[in-house]
Amino acid sequence: MAALLLKRLTLQTVKTENNCLRRYLGKYILHETLAARLPLGASVPRLSHLIHAKAFGTVADTQDERKKKRKSAPAFSNIGRKIHERVIHVLDEAGNDLGNMHRADVIRLMNERDLKLVKRDSGAEPPQYQLLTGTQIHKEQLRLRELEKAHPKPGPALTKELSFSSNIGQHDLDTKTKQIQQWIEKKYRVQITIKKGKNTEEPEHKMEEICNQILQTMPGIATFSSRPQAVRGGKAVMCVLRHLSKKEENAYRETQGTQKGDPLNTENRNNQESDVVHQ
Repeated sequence: MAALLLKRLTLQTVKTENNCLRRYLGKYILHETLAARLPLGASVPRLSHLIHAKAFGTVADTQDERKKKRKSAPAFSNIGRKIHERVIHVLDEAGNDLGNMHRADVIRLMNERDLKLVKRDSGAEPPQYQLLTGTQIHKEQLRLRELEKAHPKPGPALTKELSFSSNIGQHDLDTKTKQIQQWIEKKYRVQITIKKGKNTEEPEHKMEEICNQILQTMPGIATFSSRPQAVRGGKAVMCVLRHLSKKEENAYRETQGTQKGDPLNTENRNNQESDVVHQ
């Protein structure tokens, strides 16, 4: 009698735990089965070993999919009828303030007037939404795209690297200078490393002079982001060039205009240009 009760209790326990695991973790497979009969005086058998089988859909997977959809969704778009907040602040298609509304009332209004809902300010309390027609949404999306094209977000400046010897020939130097100018015009930073030539007797500042020579070929375009400095224990010199900012370009143009209008400044033109370029 005791063995029969133990058997029923064990089966009921396994069934209950298995259902719980299925509900919260997914599907499981029973690896070992209980003995068919229990002899008198036998101890309660161990629970079966369970092998986890990943469920086809879990809460974590659903949340990840939602995050991906939110990232890929346009910044200004129809959210449909999936309003997560219970109460929201609503504007109509003409911009009139309708005040705070329950989401059920908002959905009813959308159906009655054939309108769509877009999010305006998710940081407000409660969040602000607006009812718009499909045409209004399309026009606003086009306006935002044109605005982004006109004022693109500045990204991190990319750097190009160039390295050569100080005993480079003039033709090769001219070729590299043209390449540097093309990169500068595309708003790249250019890191130049000039290595000291082997088996050559050259002036002490020749490597630094080459850096300055390259910069002088691009007046009103480039300046030093990092001035020439010795690296590798003095065996090389490195500098970084960048494109002039709008402010620097305007200052250079103003200087050029002043010099052209005043013949007394002709003799000092080169010095003033150098000051602007190297600021």
